[in-house]
Amino acid sequence: MSNALKLLQEKCGCSPDGAFGPNTARSIVKHYDLSPERGAHLLGQVIHESGTFRFVRENLNYSVESMMRVWPSRFPTKESAEPYARNPKALAENVYFGRMGNDTKEKASLYIGRGFIQLTGYNNVKAFASDMGRPEVLTDPSLLEEDYAMDTAIWFFKANNLWKICDEGVNDDAIKRLTKRINGGYTGLDHRIKETKKVYEWVK
Repeated sequence: MSNALKLLQEKCGCSPDGAFGPNTARSIVKHYDLSPERGAHLLGQVIHESGTFRFVRENLNYSVESMMRVWPSRFPTKESAEPYARNPKALAENVYFGRMGNDTKEKASLYIGRGFIQLTGYNNVKAFASDMGRPEVLTDPSLLEEDYAMDTAIWFFKANNLWKICDEGVNDDAIKRLTKRINGGYTGLDHRIKETKKVYEWVK
């Protein structure tokens, strides 16, 4: 269990009980000066991506079968996957090296997904550090897991022009398009729709 939600609650001026509900949702929307529509879309996506604020670090502790399912072109056989099974560091070096600015294996294993929407890769972390004036996260990206877990999600929405979709209103089409931009597909779409609409009822 992460401390990230309690830290966020403290930052937003509500009781740091580690439970997410209407009061916390309203406090987050107010603290970050979000419209009800932006707040609902942001929180609906974050709830799904983070398991309701529980997960703030990418879990790369995969079985052989899971790796073959998630990365079929990279691990086409059991033999190709076995060296990386239950070995998060080696798996990160394999799947992230040479991508997203990770020009060394050390960067590939250091800049795994962190935060409520899992900011991944050296280039993304560097851009966040620059835009937010937080150079320390480049040397210690674990800060993204607690101190800046929500800030990374808000930055991601802004950097990828997702607020524009949020401003169209809370409806299934907007949620579907946001899911595609965040997830790369439509994993958990029904859950994202349900949570976004629930939060919207709380904050509008």
